[in-house]
Parts: sequence; structure tokens; C-alpha cells
Amino acid sequence: MADMTETTPPDGVIDSPDLASLAGLLADATRAAMCLALLDGRAWTATELARHTGVAASTATEHLHRLVAGGLLTEERRGRHRYVRLAGPDTAEMIESLASHAPLRPARVRSLRDAHRRRALAHARTCYDHLAGTVAVAITDAMTERALLAWDYGPSLTAEGRRWLRGLGVGGPAGPVSYRAHVRTCLDWTERREHLAGAVGAALFRHALDHGWVAARGTTRVVTVTDAGRDALRERLGLPESVLLPPAG
Repeated sequence: MADMTETTPPDGVIDSPDLASLAGLLADATRAAMCLALLDGRAWTATELARHTGVAASTATEHLHRLVAGGLLTEERRGRHRYVRLAGPDTAEMIESLASHAPLRPARVRSLRDAHRRRALAHARTCYDHLAGTVAVAITDAMTERALLAWDYGPSLTAEGRRWLRGLGVGGPAGPVSYRAHVRTCLDWTERREHLAGAVGAALFRHALDHGWVAARGTTRVVTVTDAGRDALRERLGLPESVLLPPAG
């Protein structure tokens, strides 16, 4: 019989999280760029991610195998094509939060169009299934100021907040229901402040999309606040025009 001395943990020893292994998945610049791109909530092919990160298709595939094996991504088949996406909203929130703690690396701006896209991304963008950027942080602040959110023991909806959501028609009579915590926050990587996430953040974003308050811009993460959205957010949360208007340029 094989000697089990080295493989059997001693009494009282509890397995610990392998944080170094997780960090290693994101320690590579290409894999990190792939995860950031997937924050748009879509499923991408290996070819699309290879093009986005500027690596060969075979290299992209190797990186994706590691990210799937490590649990950060899941894969799905659509006919002959294989797609990957982030493993779930918790993974997306973790990546956005890590990005907010990372040092900002100066990026070359190659054109006025590129500069405008960067400003637009900081103003309003998708973060998997909820809104991020300047507008998202302003919504979170306004909900706090109007006592729709309380922060005594972490973020939570107040009774007034639940009534406000029901008035919008978000989540049905009982309010948002999800397997996730009703209210969570995500540390915004451009604003370096918290924006609303979790079930409430996702439900509000879906409501805004369905009612034409915001519109996705092409296949990027950039989101535009529409005229109807500016009217609604001014009326319902008192957001100033200066926050809601798209960046100039």
C-alpha cells in the first residue's frame, strides 16, 4: 500500500483557498485583457478575443483553456462554434473590483475618436449585467441621498427603496428576487467609487434598457443615456444634466 503520510492532512488542518493560483490566471496581460473585454456580458469566440488582444488564434485558445479550467470563464457550443463568457456576475464584480485597485497604465491615444471612446467608456458602460461609470456612481449616490439605500450594515434597500422600485415596475410586487444578494456594490475602476450591482443593479439596468433610458453602442461596453433616460433620471433621482450628458468630443 502506498505511503499516505505526505498526502493526508494532519488532524485539525483545513484546506485553504489557493489565492496564488487565482492571481496567476490574471497575472498574464493577455488573459487579463480578455477578462476585461468579457465584462460586456456577451459571449465571445476565441477568434474575436484573439483579434481584440492582438495575439494568434492558437495563443488565445491556450489562454482560454487556462481561464476555463481555473473557473473564471465558462464555454458554450453554438453549432460548430465555441463561445466563452465570464463564469457569472460574481466573477464580473471581482474583476471590476480588482481593476479599480490596479494602477492605471498610461495608454497611447492614437486619434480623437479613440480619446472620445475612452471618455464615453468612463461615462457609462456595462459591467456584465449592470451599469458602471460616472452615471452609475451618480445613481448610487442619489439613491443614498434619497434614503432609498442604507449603508448601516453594508448596502441594503430601505422600505422607501422597495416602494420606489415597485413604482418603477422593477421586479414585480415583491421587489427584485434573485439567487444573489438583493443589493451589492462594485468598485468602479474609472471612478474608484462604488456603483450598484447585484440583483437590484441588474434589474435597474434591464429596466433602463427595456424602457429606452439607455442604449448600447454597437458591440462595445459603452452605453449612451438617451433623451428619455435623462428626463427619467432627472425626474426620479434628481441627477443633474452635467452628469447625464455624454462627454464632449
